[in-house]
Amino acid sequence: MKETLRQIVSFTMALLVLFSTMSFTVDMHYCGDQLVDFSFFKTAENCAMKASSSKSTGETSIMEMEMDCCTDLEIVLEGQDDLKISFDQFTFEQQIFISTFYYTYVNLFETVDKNLIFFKEYSPPLLIRDIQILDQTFLI
Repeated sequence: MKETLRQIVSFTMALLVLFSTMSFTVDMHYCGDQLVDFSFFKTAENCAMKASSSKSTGETSIMEMEMDCCTDLEIVLEGQDDLKISFDQFTFEQQIFISTFYYTYVNLFETVDKNLIFFKEYSPPLLIRDIQILDQTFLI
């Protein structure tokens, strides 16, 4: 259970780092109020209603100006660029704190054998008098 939970948390953290550093652009082309084309990786294609200026007279005709209802929208999401932190930027006190925290965290989960008998090597004390009989203390 712990191993599965650790893998799930590791995977979600990796996805979080991936999506926080990734930047992308969304291009959208509208004709009036309708979305005609959108693209994630390249520019959106224009429709045939896009107005063009005539080069011979230098003017745009009235017909073409009426059809110029198209708009292009570009949404840019920038990712982070400064994620790499080198270890030499830490002060000496921070390095000591990190190393002691790591040492105590690793040793926190060290398993201890529950069948340890610490007094196995020692002999019992010499019995001079039987104290229970002298005090007349008996377990019933």
